[in-house]
Amino acid sequence: MATQMQMARQGKITDFMKLVAKQEQVEADLIRDRVAAGTIAICANINHSALVPRGVGQGLSTKVNANIGTSSAYPDLEPELLKLVAAINAGADAVMDLSTGDHIDISRQKIIEQSSIMVGTVPIYQATVNAIKTHGAVVDMTSDDLLHAIEQQAKDGADFMTLHCGVTRETIMRMRRQTRVMDVVSRGGSFITGWMLHNEKENPLYEHYDDILDICEKYDSTISLGDGLRPGCLADATDRAQIQELIILGELVDRAWKRGVQVIVEGPGHVPYDQIEANMKLQKQLCKNAPFYVLGPLVTDIAPGYDHITAAIGGTLAAASGADFLCYVTSAEHLALPTIEDVHEGVITSRIAAHAADIVKGIPGAKEWDLKMAKARKVLDWDAQMNLAIDPEKAKAKRGARNEEGTEGCSMCGEYCSVKIVGEYLNKPVTYCNE
Repeated sequence: MATQMQMARQGKITDFMKLVAKQEQVEADLIRDRVAAGTIAICANINHSALVPRGVGQGLSTKVNANIGTSSAYPDLEPELLKLVAAINAGADAVMDLSTGDHIDISRQKIIEQSSIMVGTVPIYQATVNAIKTHGAVVDMTSDDLLHAIEQQAKDGADFMTLHCGVTRETIMRMRRQTRVMDVVSRGGSFITGWMLHNEKENPLYEHYDDILDICEKYDSTISLGDGLRPGCLADATDRAQIQELIILGELVDRAWKRGVQVIVEGPGHVPYDQIEANMKLQKQLCKNAPFYVLGPLVTDIAPGYDHITAAIGGTLAAASGADFLCYVTSAEHLALPTIEDVHEGVITSRIAAHAADIVKGIPGAKEWDLKMAKARKVLDWDAQMNLAIDPEKAKAKRGARNEEGTEGCSMCGEYCSVKIVGEYLNKPVTYCNE
C-alpha cells in the first residue's frame, strides 16, 4: 500500500487529504501538493482504525500534542486512558504514549485503539526497558532490539514515532568539546548516547536508517526525527551540538522524502526568547520546510510549577515564526508525572499559544473566532461567550461562582460595567452643534 506522500506524488487526492482540506478550510489540491513536497504530513498509520486524521505543516493551523503514558513509579494504565480522554476533550490534536511501566505493548495498543487523534510513540523507550529485562543493562541493547521495537509499534498503529537518528558520534564529540551545563536531557537521547559511548559504536538508528524507512513505508508511519541533543537549559541553547544534529536531520529528511516516507522534525527545548525566531528559521532552511515540532520552547529555567506558562510564551513566538506542532508542557514538568487535571490545563494552555500564533499566520477562521467573541462581549451575550471560550467549562464555573444568576454584567465592574454604560449612550441619537 502506498503512503500518503507517494499517492500525492501520483496526483491522487486521498480521502484523508480531502478531510484535512475541509478541516483547514483550504482546497484539497493545496493539501495534495504540499504532502507531495513534504511540507505537510498527514500522520495516519494504516493500522490506526479509530483515527480522524489531521494535517501538520505549511499553511495549516498549529497542532498541539499531549504526552501521556505509564512510568516505573506509576505503571497502572487506567489513569493514562483517562488522560487520553481528557486530552481529546480539551482539544489536543495528538497524544504521545511515553510508557515505560509494565506491559508497554498493552498500554500502546489500548491507547491507539481508543484514540481518535494522532498517536506518537518513542520506540527506544521500550527497547531500553526490554534490554534491561533481557540483557541486564541498557548498553547491551542490540540493533535488532531497536528495529524490533520500531516494527512492533508501527504494526500496532503508531501514527508517528520519535527516532533519535541524528545523535551521532560526531555530534556527541562536538558537545563534549564545547561543554554544556545540562549535557543531554532527552531521555531517548541519553539512552542512545550512553549506548554509543559505552560500546564505542555509531548510533544504530543512524546506521540502520534505510531499514527504518522500510518499516515506516510499509505502515505509513511518519518519522518524527527526534532532537536528542536539545538544550535542557537556556545556557545550552543554539550551541554547536544542537545545530550539528539539526544539519544531520536535514539530510535524513531528504533520504526519507526520496522513499516517499513522511517526516516531521523535532526541535528545542529551553531557548531564550530572543533566539526562538532564529531557531525556527534555521530549521525551516536546513530541513527544507519539513513540518517542525517543538517542545515549548521554555523561555526561562526558574518556574517549576508554572512551566506550562513559560512554554506557552515561547510556543506562541515559535509557531508565529514557523513551527507547526507544539508539544504541550504541563505545570508538573521537571517535577512529577502529570495528573488528569495537569493534562487538561496543559492542552488548553498550549492551544492558546497555538491560536495566538494562528492569528498572526492568517490561518482561516482564527481571527474570525476572536471577532465573534468580541461581538458577544459587546452585547453582553454570556451564553455565546461561554460557547466561544477555548475552555467553556472553566469559563462557566468562574462566572457562576462569583455572579448572581441573571446578572447582566459581571461582579468585577458590577453596575459600573463599561460595556453597558457606553452601549447605552452610543445607541442614542446624536445631535452635533453644526446641525
